[in-house]
Amino acid sequence: MASKNRRIYLPSKARGSKPKIPDELKAEVQRKFDHLIETEYRPKYIKPPSEKSSLGYLVDVFSQWYRSYFYICGTHHYPELDADSSSLDVKYSRFEYAGGDRFNIAYLRHTGQWWQIRKNVPLDDCLEEAKNNQVLHPY
Repeated sequence: MASKNRRIYLPSKARGSKPKIPDELKAEVQRKFDHLIETEYRPKYIKPPSEKSSLGYLVDVFSQWYRSYFYICGTHHYPELDADSSSLDVKYSRFEYAGGDRFNIAYLRHTGQWWQIRKNVPLDDCLEEAKNNQVLHPY
């Protein structure tokens, strides 16, 4: 009697795998965007709250890595909410690592979905886009 053919299924790395980000590039991206945030975003968007307004206001802008995504984020303070939950972190723009020194650029739409506006953009062009494109800025 012939033995049965046994198949072994293994996960494929080819589909859906994202390139690994070199640590040197991660540090360079963090350093360059932190400089952009410090020199452009914070002076322009962080203002003292108005005493007349009960609406939320931006208190900080920061950046962070999460897996292969680099985000520009902000912290909004809402005085009308309870003291325990009076702040909310919001992501404004996303730079997805695409390999080499290139990134895919997206912004968060009002629908809660990320909308990609450019693909395979070099790092220096990403910085220019983040500086000049209003859709990527804090609100």
